[in-house]
Order: sequence, then structure tokens, then C-alpha cells
Amino acid sequence: MALGATSAGAAEQRASLVIGGKVRNLTGPAETGRFAAPWTDLGIPVRCPDGSMLFVGGDTFDGGGVGGPDWRAPVGLRAGNSSLNSLVIDGSVGGDHAVGLVPEGHDGGTTAIPSDVFTIGGTMYMHLMRGVLYQTHHSDFWRSDDNGETWQYLCEWPGDQYNGQFQQKTYAVADDGYCYVLSTVFNREVTSDLLLHRVRQDALGDAGAYEPWGYANGAWGWGNYPTSVSGPRRWGEICFRAMDGKYALTWLNMAPLDIRAQIFPLPTSDLFATPEQTMIVPTVPGAEIGNAVASPYGGFIIPGSTFADFHIAVSQWYDDQNYRVMQYWINGLSA
Repeated sequence: MALGATSAGAAEQRASLVIGGKVRNLTGPAETGRFAAPWTDLGIPVRCPDGSMLFVGGDTFDGGGVGGPDWRAPVGLRAGNSSLNSLVIDGSVGGDHAVGLVPEGHDGGTTAIPSDVFTIGGTMYMHLMRGVLYQTHHSDFWRSDDNGETWQYLCEWPGDQYNGQFQQKTYAVADDGYCYVLSTVFNREVTSDLLLHRVRQDALGDAGAYEPWGYANGAWGWGNYPTSVSGPRRWGEICFRAMDGKYALTWLNMAPLDIRAQIFPLPTSDLFATPEQTMIVPTVPGAEIGNAVASPYGGFIIPGSTFADFHIAVSQWYDDQNYRVMQYWINGLSA
């Protein structure tokens, strides 16, 4: 999922810059090679019901570099200790050989890219985008009742729903019995709206139960045709979470290239007026310091984070030997 060229001319809200730094590599030959997963990305972090942390990776390879043998997607890499200060992957779904979590033969170059994984009670949920990369045929939804070891299919949505803007989804688990779902096109080169839905937590596996938020007849309301809740742009990965009594959205911004956050009180808050805060900025290989990362993407919020102690999983890919997931700490977010 390497980054392409960015457009310097896009009209974007100016983002304030916060500071941060690298904590550690989470994946790589030294970290996850012993699980036949030296080359993987995304690493969407989720705390399992048993207290461990599962990092769900995207396209994963063994061998000498990206594109090597044994292509799997998605995979699950596990940290038995989920403390932010000591996150070390020490296991995988599959034991010594990380297995694909769902059937995916990669026929014709198709793959299964995760966009979100989350837990409610004793059940974990995973959302996947299926098809050739950036040509999503459909997205589908899965559940696990054994800490991510096995997964059962629930439902799917067509790739062209809402002009493709329901392909990439991320879920905030609220305390009102709903999940709030933000979605975009899954293609960084395509300008997309950001759509909001809600779904009762007891109906997550019902594809028709997702209720859109939209503007009609002079007012916003649930059940209206969905209206973008943010300015259209080229979105990369997105992560939406309920935390500390508020909501946090992080995303890969494409123009200018960086990883940003917004913090707001309600799922229906006005994101057009909510300040954007830059957490990760790009640089070139060899010049990485602080929160400057060569070819960054991802930016998924790590469970256990607070706004005062904010940690994200950042991916990197700039050649076949530099394709990994890293943990970054962010300081100075305004909440």
C-alpha cells in the first residue's frame, strides 16, 4: 500500500502540529519473522476479550521482502501484554505460522484488506475490503468469539454503494447501544466524501440496519440520504473511536501528506469546524526523527490510549525491505 504522489493544490483545512516520537517497531524480520510474517502492514490494534492485543495486518509475506512467497491477508499478530509501555508481539493466530484469518485465494490479484477491528463484550468484529487493491468489489463483516482465533462471516455490502463511499468503514463503539460508522472510498487517488451511519450493537451483522446521517429539508437527521460530514478529500486509512467521554478520528491525509486527528464531543459534531491536528509528517529515508516518518500511512489508535497519552500504529512502505508497523506516541493533542 505504498503512497503515490500527492497533490499540493488541494484545498485543505490548515492543521496544527503536535509533537511525538517513535516507541518501537511492532513488525519486521526481527519482530515477527518467527511467525512467517516479516513483511506486513496496517496492524489495526484491538484489545481482545482475554486482555491480549491483536494487531490485524494487511498484505503479509514471508521470504526476503515484500512480494515474497506465502501471501496472506488479513493476519493476526498477538501481544500477550497489552500495556502501551511494553507492546511486543509474541504470538500469532496460527502459532509459528501466521495464517490468513478468512478464506482468500488472491485469485486474479484479489485481496482482503482490513479497515477496522473492534471488540464489544466477548465478541470481536472485523471489516474487510475485498477485491483487487483499490478496486473494491465488496466489503464484508466478520465476528470472532474466541479472541480472534477463528472468524465467522456475517454480511457484506456492494462496492458501489453510495458511489463507493461505503467501502472503507471504521466503527466507534458508544455507550448508548450504538456503533457510529464513518466511511469513505477505499482509493487514495479518488476524492471522497466522509459519510456517517449508526447501527445498533445488536444488529451489527445486518447489512440493512445501518442508518445514514444526512441533511434534508433544512435539517440534519438520521434516516436521510447520507451527506458528507467533512470536506471531500483524498482519504487514506481512517480510525474512529469513542474514548475519554469524547470521539477521536485519525486518518491518513493525502494532500498535504500527513496523519491527522480530530477530537469532538459527539458523533454528529460539526467536523467542518473542528480543528485538525497533525500527528505524523512525512520525510525521506534516513531523516526520520520525532514524528517525521518516511512514507507513513495507517495511524490507528491503540487501545489504552488517552488524549494525554496517545499512541497510534503507523505503517511504512518505501521499498521491499521497509514495510512494517510501528508504534508512535503523540503528545500535545488538544481535547
